[in-house]
Amino acid sequence: MIDQLEAAFHYHQQALGLRQQRHKVLASNIANADTPGYKARDMDFAAELKRAVGKGGANGQGLALARTSERHMAGQGAPGAQRGLLYRVPEQPSLDGNTVDMDRERTAFADNSVRYQAALTILNSRIQGLKSAMQPE
Repeated sequence: MIDQLEAAFHYHQQALGLRQQRHKVLASNIANADTPGYKARDMDFAAELKRAVGKGGANGQGLALARTSERHMAGQGAPGAQRGLLYRVPEQPSLDGNTVDMDRERTAFADNSVRYQAALTILNSRIQGLKSAMQPE
């Protein structure tokens, strides 16, 4: 029973985690808008979600590290720390090398916020539906 509940919420858990990571990246871009030489970053959310829900990160434990010798210790990398981050191509480059476009960043930040709130609302309604189905009448 618990496995079924975990499977039912796995997608939403991964989506919310990726939205949070993207929020941090966009906030970092906005914070560094005046930093000379700063390169704006972003992620392809759909590709990262597909990878996280699929076999790439389904267990949520992060990247598996390759062992080149049996004497090496087994380990895992951080879960999605810098994986999937891409550099943005600036539409109008600045003289100081900064590629942050504040209009684009604000729009992406607001869009990500709205989508995060929508995902929370959907998840909450799903939880409420499951709770009402489990309660006796």
